[in-house]
Amino acid sequence: MAADLSQIVKAYDVRGVVPDQWDEALAELFGAAFVQVTDAKGIVIGHDMRPSSPGLSGAFARGAAARGADVTLIGLCSTDQLYFASGRFDLPGAMFTASHNPAQYNGIKMCRAGAAPVGQDTGLADIRALVERWSDEGAPAPVATPGEVTEKDTLTDYAAHLLSLVDLSEMRPLKVVVDAGNGMGGHTVPTVFESLPLTVVPLYFELDGTFPNHEANPLDPANIVDLQARVREEGADLGLAFDGDADRCFVVDERGEGVSPSAITALVAARELAKHPGGAVIHNLITSWSVPEVVRENGGTPVRTRVGHSFIKQEMARTGAIFGGEHSAHYYFRDFWNADTGMLAALHVLAALGTQQGTLSELVAQYDRYAGSGEINSTVDDQTARTAAVREAYASRPGVTLDELDGLTVTTEDWWFNLRPSNTEPLLRLNVEARDEETMHRVRDEVLTLVRA
Repeated sequence: MAADLSQIVKAYDVRGVVPDQWDEALAELFGAAFVQVTDAKGIVIGHDMRPSSPGLSGAFARGAAARGADVTLIGLCSTDQLYFASGRFDLPGAMFTASHNPAQYNGIKMCRAGAAPVGQDTGLADIRALVERWSDEGAPAPVATPGEVTEKDTLTDYAAHLLSLVDLSEMRPLKVVVDAGNGMGGHTVPTVFESLPLTVVPLYFELDGTFPNHEANPLDPANIVDLQARVREEGADLGLAFDGDADRCFVVDERGEGVSPSAITALVAARELAKHPGGAVIHNLITSWSVPEVVRENGGTPVRTRVGHSFIKQEMARTGAIFGGEHSAHYYFRDFWNADTGMLAALHVLAALGTQQGTLSELVAQYDRYAGSGEINSTVDDQTARTAAVREAYASRPGVTLDELDGLTVTTEDWWFNLRPSNTEPLLRLNVEARDEETMHRVRDEVLTLVRA
C-alpha cells in the first residue's frame, strides 16, 4: 500500500515526526524522486544538528545517486548555507531540517539550481506523487552508472560571500549577545563574525537537536527571555537570536526590547536602495505600513505579496526585486540568489548601527511608526465560517476596503487587520496594526471576539 504523505508534504517542504510519519526508507525515495522531477545531473545536500538528520540525508543521497545524480554532501550547515551552495555550484539542493519544530520532527527543504524554490506548484506535488507510487510498487531499478558521492565544506566560502555583500570596513566595535538556541547559528556565527570588531557573548552555541534550553523559534516571546536578560546584564549594543536552521534572525535592542521584523525590513530596504537606486522591494501583506512608506521615501517601488517564501521568491524573480522581507523575520536578497538569509540581514543591522554613534533603539525608531499586535492564533472549528463572519461584520462599514490576496485583509485610514487560515492546523492567524496603541487594542479585541464566538 502506498504511503500517505498528506500529513508530511506541506506547501513548501516536507516535515513530520521521525520515524512515526517518515523514515530513511521514505527519504531514499524522496531523493530518487527529487532527481527525476528536477532532471538533475548533480545535487547538493546539507543537514542540521537533529539526531535524525545524518541518517535521513544519507538515505536521500543514496536515492539520488541511484538515479544517476552526482551528490555533494556539505554536512552540517544552516539552511541559507545550503542555498549558498545551490547558488554557487548551480545545483539543485536539499536541506534536512525541521527549523524550529521539536526534536522528534525533521523535514526537507528542496530547491532547484540557483536556490529557486520547490513548492507545490513547482515540483513538490510531482515528487510526492512519485514517492507514493514507489512506496507501493517499489523503487525503480538503479541506473547503470550511479552518481558519485563526495563531501565538501562550504562554511568559509559562505561567510566570505556574505561579508562581500555588506561594507563593514568603517564599523566601530560593538558588543553583541547571540542566542543560537542550540541550532545552526552556533555553527555559522563564529566563522561569519570572526573578522569583525565584535565582542560576541554566546548563548546556547552547542549544537543539540533536542533543544535543551528553549525552543529555537525566536518569534515566540518566551524564547528570547534569556537573550533579553543577557543583553541588559552585559550592557550589550544589541542581541541576535537565530531559529533552529539559522535562516531567520530576530533582533533585540540595547534595552532588551525586541525590534519588529518590519522595522528591520525597512532598515535593510533603505540600505539596499542606497546601493540599487529605484529598485523594487517585496513585502508580504502582514508587514507594517512603514515598510512601503520607507521604500517610497528612498526612491524604491514596494511590491505587496502573499505570506510564504515560495511566493516571495517567485515575485523576486518576476520583478527583479533587490530585497524582500516578511513579518516572520525571513529576509530575501537578490545578491543571494533571491533566497532568504537571516545572517545577511544581521550583518546589515551591525553595519547600520556600527557606522553611527547612536543606539539601536534610536536608529530603528524612524522605521517603527505604528502600533502592531503581532500574530495572534485562535483555534477554531471552521476557518471558513469564522472568516465569513468577520467579513460580514466589516463589509458594509463606511471607509473600509476588503481584499483577499491572502486570507481577509480589512483596511481603513487609521488601521488594518489581516485574518488568514493556517495551512497545517485548525487556526486563524490575526495581525492588526493602527496609528496608535488604543485603536489597535480596540480593533484587535473586536476581531478576536468575532473569531472566537
